[in-house]
Amino acid sequence: MTQAVTSKIRRIAMLSVHTCPLAMLGGKKTGGMNVYVRDFSRELGRQGILVDVFTRSQDDCQPRIKHDLGFGGRVIHIPAGPEKPIPIDDIADHLDEFTQGVLDFAASENIHYDVIHSHYWLSGLVADRLREAWHTPIVHMFHTLGHMKNQIAQSDSQRASQARLTGEYQVMTLADKLIAATPAEESQLIELYNANPGKIAIIPPGVDLERFQPIPKEVAKKRVGIPCGDTNILFAGRIEPLKGIDTMLRAMALIQQRRPDVLHNACMAIIGGDPWADDLDDEMARLQQLRADLDIHDLVTFLGAKDQDLLPNYYAAAEMVVMPSHYESFGMVALEAMAMGTPVIASEVGGLAHLVKHGVTGYHVPSRDPEALAARIYELLANKDCRQVLGQQAREYARRYDWANIVDRMMAVYEEVAAGELVIE
Repeated sequence: MTQAVTSKIRRIAMLSVHTCPLAMLGGKKTGGMNVYVRDFSRELGRQGILVDVFTRSQDDCQPRIKHDLGFGGRVIHIPAGPEKPIPIDDIADHLDEFTQGVLDFAASENIHYDVIHSHYWLSGLVADRLREAWHTPIVHMFHTLGHMKNQIAQSDSQRASQARLTGEYQVMTLADKLIAATPAEESQLIELYNANPGKIAIIPPGVDLERFQPIPKEVAKKRVGIPCGDTNILFAGRIEPLKGIDTMLRAMALIQQRRPDVLHNACMAIIGGDPWADDLDDEMARLQQLRADLDIHDLVTFLGAKDQDLLPNYYAAAEMVVMPSHYESFGMVALEAMAMGTPVIASEVGGLAHLVKHGVTGYHVPSRDPEALAARIYELLANKDCRQVLGQQAREYARRYDWANIVDRMMAVYEEVAAGELVIE
């Protein structure tokens, strides 16, 4: 508890409008941002800062207030629109109701927040409305950007809406401080949105090194039901086109054709989505059909979404984690896997190009290149010593991302905005 001891910051309003930080990883809207908000809020609590995370209620059976974030942390579900999952763009129609719900809650408890920390563009728009009532500064993180999504979109259905792009531009202007996860994201904010460089701070996400630490592989495999003699390749994340899962399936098919010996007792496990739904979403249906077309049904299994607390065991049970994304602003899954001592093969895009150190903590491959990905998967499958060395180096490298260090850096930003030391547009 370093910086927080003498800090004037006592309470944070954390906004995650479209998705709850307690949701299972791999759900339709659940990924790195959920993990970030959850674990960052927990570390703030450990450092003595009170955090209220406001999120839209998607289930009228959920308690309105949940205390699952540890000391000083609450997740508050605000009714806004139908209490069920709805398309993200539709949530924009209910921001006034959400904002009023937050204001009513704060008023009912006579709470004053020192800083609003908003996540994703929808939350940024809510933050602006709250600031009008509270006169509280805003720190904002985008996590993903519409213009970057459009650069890799392969169809109109994959493109960001104009409402999102307009909203992102608004938030760039209204936020008191913008947080970029990597230098690459900083450049994107400036070049694609003309953001003011003077109000951008680069602070990466962190990792809980106590929760994500090496577990004996035999123990981890037993916990998740993988036979000890089997070899496991893991993907964890949302099931959507920009994750590049089809590239991974094609890579496995290439290995099966050329070096089937290395795949003896091997399996690729995909965490995310709902593979057993009566009405599969388009991407899950496409991937399952591709698995059948490539004749790799015995090699690839879809495990569905998993509780975040189970993930360390899946990472530890895996020989490698593969992230074949076309775009990632950072890559929380890669960081968590490295903290467990598991090497990562990742596309050389966005935050992954910055986070994964080629030949040190894993390997980079070009996006959408099954041949290159197959070669690296084969290399790690065939070389146990290489896996062990990369894994040990990955664990050591991940130490610099300890959440305690990241929170110290963010607290300095909070102090800056609360003191009014802001850049004027």
